Amino acid sequence: MQQTQHFKHRLSQRGVTRKMVDFTLDYGRVDGDRWVLDRKNIDRMIEHLENELRVAKKIRDKGGTIVITEDNKFITTYIRESHH
Repeated sequence: MQQTQHFKHRLSQRGVTRKMVDFTLDYGRVDGDRWVLDRKNIDRMIEHLENELRVAKKIRDKGGTIVITEDNKFITTYIRESHH
């Protein structure tokens, strides 16, 4: 998307970074001609990401996990480090 001079000026004036703009476009909701990412949505997103991070750390602490599937069914699962 092209940036107008007005947009560039407002970024600088309001302390909004390009990464913040991109994040809003990626995760915000459309409201007419505006993309909105408010505190409530950010708080929900942070909570979700913190939960995902906890799971990722548990998996890392175990050395990784493996899940075997076949025909859309779970067959088995195991910890990666135990099968070197």
